[in-house]
Amino acid sequence: MDAQQDGDGAWTPPNQINIDPKQLGKVVVGVAVAGALLIATFSSFYTVEPDEQAVVLRFGRLIGTTDPGLHFKLPFGIDSALTRQVKTIRKIEFGYGTAQAGVRTQYRAQTAEDEAVSLMLTGDLNIVDLSWVVQYQISDLERYLFRMNDPDRAVRDLSETAMRAVVGDHTIDEVLRNRETMAGLMQERLQKGLNNYECGIRVVTVQLQDVTPPKPVEASFNEVNKAQQERSRLENEAMQEYNRVIPLARGEAKRRVAEAEGYSLDRVNRAKGEVARFTELLAAYKESPEVTRKRLYLEAVEEVLPRVKQVIVAEGDGVLKLLPLSGAGGVR
Repeated sequence: MDAQQDGDGAWTPPNQINIDPKQLGKVVVGVAVAGALLIATFSSFYTVEPDEQAVVLRFGRLIGTTDPGLHFKLPFGIDSALTRQVKTIRKIEFGYGTAQAGVRTQYRAQTAEDEAVSLMLTGDLNIVDLSWVVQYQISDLERYLFRMNDPDRAVRDLSETAMRAVVGDHTIDEVLRNRETMAGLMQERLQKGLNNYECGIRVVTVQLQDVTPPKPVEASFNEVNKAQQERSRLENEAMQEYNRVIPLARGEAKRRVAEAEGYSLDRVNRAKGEVARFTELLAAYKESPEVTRKRLYLEAVEEVLPRVKQVIVAEGDGVLKLLPLSGAGGVR
């Protein structure tokens, strides 16, 4: 109500507004109900992004896991949703650190902590300076959130343990020359350890970035490595010469052995033939000595005469002159 003035010009206070308490109570209740409905509406739904998963807790107790999309939950804090990126590849670096990623990645200087991690003892009691990176992602969100207090720290600790175990099982030459093999063995051992702890983590890949001897002995080690390479080169050349000469010598030896065996077989067969011929001749001689003797004589003369150049024929006590049998008109 507006203020009024009386006839003498004195000011009169306005009339007081009378509000019904019942009406006021209804208004307050309506506002409270509307606010509660508004809060319930906004707190009853949650969104899970395409690369995420969510776990739903009811009064702090796990009741399930939800996939990407829009989902309903009980309002007023009865249900709560914890979302994590399960498709994102996470990375942990050992023995080095990335200062700025990009087309040309920049790495920070190696710290004392990096050096303590990267220096390892091989199976033949040598020291190697090794840096590597582990990439992993969440495979089971429930285990990742509730089985361990700090699963990412577990990945770091188990990675270092697995790498030291693998390096300790091999010589320094095997570690330096077989990076892929070492990385595969380390990944297998790391995944086995994570599975034993039920971390809900899957190892995507393990990459060895740099494998070198320690700085103080790097020059000496390179000299030894060069000497070993030179030895390998000479051994390869010797093996090539061996492969060229030895097969030829073996082939020649086999050829000569085969010739000797053939000659031996021929001589044996000839000897057997001569023995058989002599046996037949002896039997014939025993039956007819004169005939056999004359036949042998004639066969010998038939074999010898074609090779002589001159023949002198003697008849009785007289001697005939020399017959030029080697001439064109000579007698043969």
